[in-house]
Amino acid sequence: MTPLKALWNHLTAIQVAPPLWLVVLSGFAALAVVAYPVSWHYSRGLITIAHEGGHAFVAVLTRRKLRGIRLHSDTSGVTLTRGRPTGPGMVVTAAAGYVAPSLIGLGAAWLVADGRITLLLWAVLALLTCMLLMIRNVFGAVSLLVVGGAVFTLSWFAPPDVQSAGAYAAAWFLLLGGVRPILELQAKRRVGHAPDSDADQLARLTHVPGTLWVLLFLLVSTASLVYGGYLLTSHWLPL
Repeated sequence: MTPLKALWNHLTAIQVAPPLWLVVLSGFAALAVVAYPVSWHYSRGLITIAHEGGHAFVAVLTRRKLRGIRLHSDTSGVTLTRGRPTGPGMVVTAAAGYVAPSLIGLGAAWLVADGRITLLLWAVLALLTCMLLMIRNVFGAVSLLVVGGAVFTLSWFAPPDVQSAGAYAAAWFLLLGGVRPILELQAKRRVGHAPDSDADQLARLTHVPGTLWVLLFLLVSTASLVYGGYLLTSHWLPL
């Protein structure tokens, strides 16, 4: 067997689903992290990585010039692109950020439910490596290296049951954590503290009220949470 074939077989191997109690426990653990202010403060940066990664990925897809990504210690971030200041490419790039964590979580749930734990972990490593190439500040680079190191350690050294638990927890966290920033965004907009948010930029680009964009973000994230939750528990649901 060639090394590439062996690697592909390793990546696509199907792992046995963990017991239902572990799946439920990982979901409640993710919910606690998202709901508790202190843990959310420290973990929100992971959602920011997915948020900015969404902007960057769609910018590349729409052939905008990706100039760089910055991640900040206050869990904010910015993705710099160059191209037409208006038009469909700019609109979908601006719209991608807030829905990216939930959509990534949905993709993770699909892979996890199919037993493709190793493939999920290595896909995350590949995405983090691509982002690292475009990071333009030290804090952002350190953040990605720490997260990537943790994922690599989990994928390479952890036993299969620990990998499964970590993958399920990560999928739950992205699905649940994708909703909270949208609610926080609208709360800030309500008191005028986010005049340059993605929703307000989209309002200026499309002449559609920013509140409707927030509702669209929330609809996508909620639908992803519902369907992703179904995928994560479907193995134990009666047919």
